[in-house]
Amino acid sequence: MAERMTKKATILFPPALYREVEEEAQRQGRSVGELVREAAMIRYGAGGGAARMQAVERLVRLDDEIADPERLEDEIVRGATGS
Repeated sequence: MAERMTKKATILFPPALYREVEEEAQRQGRSVGELVREAAMIRYGAGGGAARMQAVERLVRLDDEIADPERLEDEIVRGATGS
């Protein structure tokens, strides 16, 4: 994340869930904080659910012929992250 971190939150996890998140972070070579921020951004980030649903609806309709797979992937990522 390129954005400067200026806010802090303390989150309490049930032990089993924290172990799962911690193990996944280790598998990915990332921190638990990175995973939690990513999950929050996907769920509540810029654009939120409406932007994601619009991207999904456009993909389902496939009114546009998208010949460029990279363009399609970029659109999917923008819809998922709200960026």
